[in-house]
Amino acid sequence: MVNIQTDTVVPDHIVWSLFNTLFFNTCCLGFVAFAYSVKSRVRKMVGDVIGAQSYASTAKCLNIWAVVLGIIMTIGLIVLLVLVLPGVIQTVMHNRGF
Repeated sequence: MVNIQTDTVVPDHIVWSLFNTLFFNTCCLGFVAFAYSVKSRVRKMVGDVIGAQSYASTAKCLNIWAVVLGIIMTIGLIVLLVLVLPGVIQTVMHNRGF
């Protein structure tokens, strides 16, 4: 007798989505990914494996975009502060006569 296990493991990426919601919520992508992760978990609990995989795939894609855009925006902000802030400070000091 052969037992076939029909229970498929579907990652719902809920921890990753929560992290992105708290730290890399660029354009609310982290929050939307969290919503899709919750939907994936609900579908998995109901027994709809195909629906759970679909929602999990969307959550994964949104999480990837949230991380990429969050890193780009963080690097851009650091570069902007390093390049612009010294010029602004110099202009303010020059205008005040220091």
